[in-house]
Amino acid sequence: MPREIVRDRAGKVLGWYESNGVSSRIDARDASGRWLGYYDKKLNETRNAAGRLLAKGNVLPSLIFRP
Repeated sequence: MPREIVRDRAGKVLGWYESNGVSSRIDARDASGRWLGYYDKKLNETRNAAGRLLAKGNVLPSLIFRP
């Protein structure tokens, strides 16, 4: 999966999703590149940067679109 950039309606970069191709993880980063968490495809779970389980399934947008 190449880098998928997430933008708001005005075109401002909010963050991006990225997979390194080796692991089963997709990382989420904010616009400044700070790591927000990841989705593990094998385990089907999303964890935040502290490693806390957020949900079963992919909820990475909730990390990038936080108020």
